[in-house]
Amino acid sequence: MDHFDVLIIGAGISGIDAAHHLNTLRPNDSYALIESKSAIGGTWRTHTYPGIRSDSDLFTFGFAWKPWMGVPVATAPEILKYLEEAVDEIGIRDKIRFNTKVISADWDSAAQHWRVEVEDDSGAHTLTAGFLWTCSGYYDHAKGYMPRWAGMEDFAGELVHPQTWPDGLDTEGKRVVLIGSGATAATILPALAGKAASLTMLQRSPTYYMARPQVDEFTKTLSALGLPDEWYHEIMRRRFLYESEDFVRRTRVEPEVVKEEMIGVARDHLGPDYDVETHFTPRYMPWKQRVARIPDGDLFAAIRQGQVEVVTDEIERFTANGLVLKSGQVLEADIVISATGLNLKMFGDVVLKVDGQGVDPAQTFTHRGIMFSGLPNLANVFGYFRTAWTMRVGLVSEYVCRMLDHLETEGYASVTPKLRDEDADMAVRPWIDPEDFNAGYVMRSLDMMPRQGDKQPWVMTQDFYKDRVDLPAADFDDGTLEFAGRG
Repeated sequence: MDHFDVLIIGAGISGIDAAHHLNTLRPNDSYALIESKSAIGGTWRTHTYPGIRSDSDLFTFGFAWKPWMGVPVATAPEILKYLEEAVDEIGIRDKIRFNTKVISADWDSAAQHWRVEVEDDSGAHTLTAGFLWTCSGYYDHAKGYMPRWAGMEDFAGELVHPQTWPDGLDTEGKRVVLIGSGATAATILPALAGKAASLTMLQRSPTYYMARPQVDEFTKTLSALGLPDEWYHEIMRRRFLYESEDFVRRTRVEPEVVKEEMIGVARDHLGPDYDVETHFTPRYMPWKQRVARIPDGDLFAAIRQGQVEVVTDEIERFTANGLVLKSGQVLEADIVISATGLNLKMFGDVVLKVDGQGVDPAQTFTHRGIMFSGLPNLANVFGYFRTAWTMRVGLVSEYVCRMLDHLETEGYASVTPKLRDEDADMAVRPWIDPEDFNAGYVMRSLDMMPRQGDKQPWVMTQDFYKDRVDLPAADFDDGTLEFAGRG
């Protein structure tokens, strides 16, 4: 039975960063990465739909320790190349167990380690680990979210979800209707524009889009200076962080002004005669849901050129030949793409137990958005919605390594978050505050997610600018962490 000091679940961007930090800060620890797929990459392997690209700039979405030298919004092949390079540069390829799925993890209090049940091509196996670090993202990689509409079974064409895009799907000369208007829609539509016989984006309500050039004057000037890659990357990283922080701040202090600015950008791109009021004026304020990036305004360009039609309406039912909308309008289609979001999932769908007793994540409280009440020696990576996911990945990696240092220095074998007596009457809040961020894929899954309180350390802030100060300074001896010795 193989034993590791640390077991990392997932070999996507979070898992690779965790391994880098162990190499750098904990070089004597034994560890392995468990990856269910045949290659690294996580999201960038799961999704193969046309045009797949990042929805964050790669200067902040990429690693702090590996310069990104491309354009801000990158394609999946470019991101995978970057990740493959990172794996080889830090020398962890032989630590990754591919085609291996984690089924369950059971904390053994007597032995002070996790018993992890895995399955690979040769069958079922048990591994043990002192510390479990789940880096498998936040959604179900096997299946996306697709609502049930009346008459779906009557549709004679192809109904697909982007997350399970069929190999060889031919949209050339076809009538295509895409349901949705978020980041996935904003990616697929420009990629199909000019190829399908007709291409329609059907949205229930509008979305905010951020249109900006891939290369602007600042980037051109910086590139011309011949700076070392590390300098260029750090300057661009700080630039995008500053712009993001300022934008988020403005959405809170002057939301109406930001709203009008963003709608104005859409109007500038689409022209004075386009019905921006109907199709590009959201019902909510900016950043209450994700803002979709459209590099070089490519979606707006496709709409203005007549390659994409936007319809704002709701579906009454499917028919054999397409969709009937609640307004009575009929959309004929050979292919319907349901770009309707994700199914959230914590801990990579691993069944968690403590001494044989199952643990329901929804009954736990998060400890700084990293650990969970009642779960010993377990850290989970959950990134940001408004700032690039990876900005929190790095903070979590540093926090976990500092925690492992503390355990080693003090001679402890385990640490378990535990509510204090004074925490018993604190307000119970959902994992993500709906008043702060209420995207559909989050709202659908809150009942399955851990809870948070109304004071630290029982809060998931979703605020990089606060976390970057608070997490490095977090006190491990504040009474909310229960440590156990090696006996």
